[in-house]
This record gives sequence, C-alpha cells and structure tokens, in this order.
Amino acid sequence: MSMNSFGHLFRVTTWGESHGPALGATVDGCPPNVPLEPEMLQQWLDKRRPGQNKNTTQRNEPDAVKILSGVFDGMSTGTPIQLMIENTDQRSKDYGEISQTFRPGHADITYFQKYGNRDYRGGGRSSARETAARVAAGGVAREAIKALAPGLEIKGYMTRMGELEIDRSRFDWDAIEQNDFWIPDAGAVQEWEDYLQSLRKAHDSVGAVVEVVARGIPAGIGAPVYGKLDTDLAAAMMSINAVKGVEIGEGMNAARLKGSENADEIFMGKNGPEYSSNHAGGILGGISTGQDVVVRFAVKPTSSILTPRQSIRKDGSAVEVITKGRHDPCVGIRAVPVAEAMMACVILDHLLLHRGQIGENQGHIG
Repeated sequence: MSMNSFGHLFRVTTWGESHGPALGATVDGCPPNVPLEPEMLQQWLDKRRPGQNKNTTQRNEPDAVKILSGVFDGMSTGTPIQLMIENTDQRSKDYGEISQTFRPGHADITYFQKYGNRDYRGGGRSSARETAARVAAGGVAREAIKALAPGLEIKGYMTRMGELEIDRSRFDWDAIEQNDFWIPDAGAVQEWEDYLQSLRKAHDSVGAVVEVVARGIPAGIGAPVYGKLDTDLAAAMMSINAVKGVEIGEGMNAARLKGSENADEIFMGKNGPEYSSNHAGGILGGISTGQDVVVRFAVKPTSSILTPRQSIRKDGSAVEVITKGRHDPCVGIRAVPVAEAMMACVILDHLLLHRGQIGENQGHIG
C-alpha cells in the first residue's frame, strides 16, 4: 500500500495495523545530537493512550514506545529513527461478524473497492490506532524544535463537541491539561461529560472541533505557492482519521467578513512588526508572520455505534449492521494530541527547509 509517508526534510513513514502485533514509525531527517529517550516520547503517547477514562474507548493499551534505531547514548545520530509500539489488548473476535459486511461510515467499502481485500479487524490500516505512531514521531519533532526554536510551544484543545461550544471569554490555557476533554474552561467540564455520557447510553456518538496553536513560531517560515506552511498544515490535519474539514485562522468565517474587518492592521513595535488582530491565523502568502499559527479541524461522529444501520455485504445483499467492540463516543478527545503531533512534524519540517534555503539571511524591518 503506497502513500504512507509525509514530510519533506523531516519525513515520517508509519506502518502497522490496529490488530497486528505492533505498529510504529520510521522517522528520517531528524538532525543529529538531539537529546532523545523513550520517556520524552512517552509523555505525549500517554495523552493519546486509550482506556484512561470513561469518556474514551475502553481498549486498554499501554502504548509503550521503543526506540530501535537512530539513537546512541541518548542522542539522535542523524540516521533513521525506528519507533515501535506493541499492540497488547486486541479483541479481533469482536470483528468476526463483519468480515463479509461493510460498516456504514467506515473505510471498509472503499478499501475493498481499491485493493480487493481488507483487514476487517478494527479497520486494519484505516484504524485511528495508526495515529499512535504519529504521536511518537511528533515527540521526536518536539525535541528537535527545542534546538531550532526554543520558545516555540504547541497546544491543542477542543472547542466544540456536538451541540456544546466553549465560551472564549472564559478561555483558560491552564485548564486544558486538567480535564478529560482538553477544553480551556474548567467550569464547562461537567456539562460536557454529562452530554457525552448521555450519547454513549443512547448507543450514539458525536463529532467535534479541535483547535491547535503554535506560539512563538518565527516569522518567515514557509514558502510561496506550492510550499506554503498552511498548505502542509492543512494536508497534515486532513490526513487524520475522521477529519472532514480544516481551517486556518478565521477559516470559513472569513467569507462573512468585509475586507476592512478581515485585514490584520500592522504597526511597528519595540521588537518588530505587531498586528491588531490575527484573522490570518499567523500565515500570509504561505509564510508565517510571527503571530500564533492557528489551525482548526472538524471530526465526524464515530461511525462504530451500537445503533442499527443499513448496509450491504460483499455479495451485494442487504444487511443491518451493529458495530460491536470498544470505541470512542467522540474521537475529538484523543485527536487533540494527534493534532499537536502533526503540527510539530510540519513546523519542524519547515524550520529545516528554511534553514537549508535561507539560513540566517532574512529581511529585517526597523
């Protein structure tokens, strides 16, 4: 199966299936002499790990990452880094009944139409379990970013879950890490939990919106036309399972604004250009402005639900499908650390591209 790699200079290839013995990533292009230990990557995998609370899937995987190559004496060597995560809590028998059936809303039918076969155990390669490898690779990217842009911080959070949306007037960065939903409002957590649990009891699921921000990114990262920073960010986020729409900055809402409202005014500050607002999401012409880079995406409701849905079998006959197994009632929750990882990989890639083409030579203002 092709197209399992992304990135230019910092290139990540993921491998493995949901119910196979293991999955992982091959990371090529990491600069040498970056401090790297499994514990540095594990902290991010623990954010994504299933089975941690009642609001996510009850599949209980430790997601313990092993570094098999590319690191010596705790430092990257500049050679390919092989990362492996073993699967330990597969229940393939939960999927035996759908071996000949296409689940509505899943990639079962398109994988079969393309390849003529499919791994029906948890979706195989199309499973969101593949994103564990991305998070591990994102951990490598974060450590390399520390050397190239020490003040850069990446943070993701949920802004919407079904009918519920955060109140931005109560936005609290410190609250994000303190609740199961990664929302920046401690006062809203109970309402979100009650809402999700009511859907779970009704054998249903719900979609979500995730926002991820890169703060402290230098101005000048990215390139015009085909090498745009926002082009690669949009592609990276769109590649995450269940994502159906991506926005940069104001996004779709920009269509409702007048030019006088949308254009971010520029002023000269003590340390360089400053902006009155950030409708552009920190990117103009595909190149970073030095403001926060803001990316937002929507994930569809989990298709694996116990509510009966109509579908067909391989032979074309009609069938009613109830998807058994352990699934997230809202995939947006565990998509947050995946979004952070993809942001880290893309930003590191563009930092390396910028260093390779431009080096220290940039246009200085003031």
